[in-house]
Amino acid sequence: MNYETILFEINEGIATLTLNRPEVFNAFNEQQSTDVIDALKICEKDKTIRVLILTGSGKAFCSGQDLKSIAGSKRSLSESLYKRYNPMIRAMRNLPVPIICKLNGVAAGAGCSMALASDMIIASENASLIEVFIHVGLVLDSGSSYFLPRLVGSNKAFELATMGSKISAQQAADLGMVNKVVKVEDLDMEVQKVAEYYQTAPTKAVALIKKMLNKSFHSDLETMLEYEAFCQEIAGKSDDYKEGVTAFIEKRKSKFIGQ
Repeated sequence: MNYETILFEINEGIATLTLNRPEVFNAFNEQQSTDVIDALKICEKDKTIRVLILTGSGKAFCSGQDLKSIAGSKRSLSESLYKRYNPMIRAMRNLPVPIICKLNGVAAGAGCSMALASDMIIASENASLIEVFIHVGLVLDSGSSYFLPRLVGSNKAFELATMGSKISAQQAADLGMVNKVVKVEDLDMEVQKVAEYYQTAPTKAVALIKKMLNKSFHSDLETMLEYEAFCQEIAGKSDDYKEGVTAFIEKRKSKFIGQ
């Protein structure tokens, strides 16, 4: 599939979306936002896709908005969020398959937000995250004001947002922002291992769990108990549930087909 600013491929149920503007550390211009949103739509519609890997080309994951591309323009920043970044983050969170962020380098600004909007982050030891907005007199956007305090707590989120401190991959892991940190040379192998797990996992159950966790952020216990019952009824009617029970009884490994 040919795009101007990203690489996108699908291989046996594993989709890989690579931000591909390495000369500007994969900073977002308008075309890259459009390309990412289009690829996410494909991931939502293509029922053969069971996991998405999100990464960047070259030395960086994503350095945020390409400020040079908007220098001198009088475009409303809120309009840019409404038309470009907000739809992208919503599409990521609504995507019914897990998103693994392969954090290969710096994730700054909207790039940091994009990483935090993923379902899992596996980072190389030389990667870093920075909420860089404050350094140009701006506030958090692209979902960071939602994800960051839920991951690190309100006090630490305030510090990271208002001081714009760069944190290493290991510091991010210690704060609960990153799932795992590996050596640079092991990053591809570790991400592939996790992707292959989801490639053969019960996809419908994974999608329902993602929806449940999204809903839990703004729901009370009673609401979630009701929603669990609703989702469990759906999961219990899936082919994968039948296969899982049969495999358990037959004492063999389940062969989930994602339905």
